[in-house]
Amino acid sequence: MTERSAIEAGSSEGRDARCGAKLRGGGLCSRPPAAGKRRCRRHGGIPGFGARAGNRNALKHGAFTGQALAERRRIAAFIRECRQTMEGMESG
Repeated sequence: MTERSAIEAGSSEGRDARCGAKLRGGGLCSRPPAAGKRRCRRHGGIPGFGARAGNRNALKHGAFTGQALAERRRIAAFIRECRQTMEGMESG
């Protein structure tokens, strides 16, 4: 198994395993992966990377909640129906 295919398969063969993240120059990162991870610390192998489960910090205004989207769809459908009714009255 080649080094690249071992990385893609998620195998970590001791010291031979490498991060393998694509670099801007087109090559692959040759740093060893973080413990128990496929990528090095620089490319996302940091423990606890990302927001905690149920993190509400990103929710600022609620404009994109499921309820708000459903309400906008319902309003848009009502407006379409009104326009169709008005067009029918004008032509008929």
